[in-house]
Amino acid sequence: MKLRIDPEAGPIFEQIVTGVKAAIARGALRPGEKLPSARALAEELRVNPNTVIRAFTELEREGITETRRGLGTFVREDVDQKALKRELLAAAARRYLEAARALGLGREEAARMLWEVEADAGDPGRA
Repeated sequence: MKLRIDPEAGPIFEQIVTGVKAAIARGALRPGEKLPSARALAEELRVNPNTVIRAFTELEREGITETRRGLGTFVREDVDQKALKRELLAAAARRYLEAARALGLGREEAARMLWEVEADAGDPGRA
């Protein structure tokens, strides 16, 4: 599991939570799989271990992970990967719409811009 942290992009623990959710949603972390220890992940990300512990606590509170005493933190077996994908995509869409509105764009203009960006990127998934 590779996570990227941007100190300028908001609370680090939230970035870790989002990163773990994204790893699960795309299958890089599978149900039942063990997460790195808080200490190991903190070292890798160069953040305070308490920040990782806070993120792991939030993931458990949301029902994404579970802590097994003496064994570590694991992705729950019943985690809904499709629901995570939808949640993450909806959050990205909300951020995009907020940015579009701040620039004075309407819904149609914002949607058209997405299509243009996708076309410029040469997305192979576009039909």
